[in-house]
Amino acid sequence: MIMNASNTRNAALLCTSLLAASASSPLLAEELRLITWGGYAPDEVVAQFEEETGIDVKITLSNNEDMISKLRATGGAGFDLAQPSQDRIVGVQRQFNVYKPIDYSRINTDQLQPSMVKATQEATALNGKSYGVPSVWGTSGLIVHRSVAGTVKDYTDLCDPAVAGKVSYRLKRPTLMGFAFAMGMDPFSAYNDRDEYASIMAKVEDKLIDCKANVKTYWTGGDQLLSLLRTEEVIAAMAWDAGGWKLNAENPEIQFIAPESGALGWIDTFAIPRRSENEDAAYKWINFVMQPEIAAKITNASGNFTASKGADEFVKADLRDAYRASFDEKAITNIKWYPPVPPGLEATEGQVLDRVQAAN
Repeated sequence: MIMNASNTRNAALLCTSLLAASASSPLLAEELRLITWGGYAPDEVVAQFEEETGIDVKITLSNNEDMISKLRATGGAGFDLAQPSQDRIVGVQRQFNVYKPIDYSRINTDQLQPSMVKATQEATALNGKSYGVPSVWGTSGLIVHRSVAGTVKDYTDLCDPAVAGKVSYRLKRPTLMGFAFAMGMDPFSAYNDRDEYASIMAKVEDKLIDCKANVKTYWTGGDQLLSLLRTEEVIAAMAWDAGGWKLNAENPEIQFIAPESGALGWIDTFAIPRRSENEDAAYKWINFVMQPEIAAKITNASGNFTASKGADEFVKADLRDAYRASFDEKAITNIKWYPPVPPGLEATEGQVLDRVQAAN
C-alpha cells in the first residue's frame, strides 16, 4: 500500500499516542481468586501479600456447601484456591472431579505441624494422590470449671455424680465419637465395617441414656452454651476449643481441656480447583500465610489456630496462653482427626441420637 506524507505523519502520531498510553497504564495485574471462610484472609494479610508479590487477591467468603456448589457448577473453574474441610474433599472429588492433586514439592512443609500434614494427606487421598494441605484447625473437647477439672478429664467423666445436673453437650455426632473414644473404642477405624460400627454405636447409646440424669440441657447453639457456663448453671461441657478460650479470657476459672482419649479435630485445607488459572499464585499464598508470623494474624482474626508450626509464639497473649494450657505436643499428637464419612453412616447416627433424646 502506498502512503502519502499526510498518512505517514498521522500513522506516526497514532503510534506515538498508543505507546504513551501503554507507558502510562499499568500492565494487567496478576490475580489470585480465593474462596474461603470468614477470618481466614484478614485485610492486613491480604495487603502484605499483595505488596510483596504484586498479586491482587480477590476473596469470596463461603462455607463447605457453597464451595461444593460453586465448583460443581463450573467443573472446578472460577477460583484458583479453595479452603474446604478435609472430610469434604474425597467424596466431592470422586463424584464431581473439581480439584487437582497437590504438588507437595511446592509446599514448604517444614513450617507445618507434621501430624496435621499426615492427617490431611491421608484424609484427602484418592488414587494415590492427596488433594489438600492443612490450613486452619480446631477441636471439640471439654470446657470445665476449675473446681471440677480434677474430676472431668474425659468425655465419659461428664457422667460422674460430682457434676450431676450441671453438664451439657450436643446431641450430635461429635458426642457419639467422643464417648466412643473415651470408652476405649475407635469409631473412625470401623467406618468401613457396618456391623462393628453398629456395635460401637449401640454401646455409646446405652452410655448416653444412662448419663441423661447428669445433663442440665442438650445445648443447640454456641451462645446458649456460653451463657450457661458464664452463670455456672453448667460447670462441665463438651464443646469447641475457641468457645472455651473465649470464656477463659473472661473468667480464668473456666478452661478448655483436651480429653485424655483425645480431642476431636477438624482441619480446613487448601485445595486447588481443577481449572485454576493461576496455580503459581495459589502455592505462593499457601506458603506465605503458613509463615508463623503471618499465620498468627489469621489466628487473631478467626480465633482458630493454624497448621503453622510455631505460630503460637506470635498470637495475642491471652489466646496464646489459653491454647498452651490446653495443648502440649502430646495433646496435639493425640487429636483424633475426622476422616471422610462414608455414605449411610450419618443416618445410623441420627437414629441413635433420636433414641437417646426420646429415652426416659
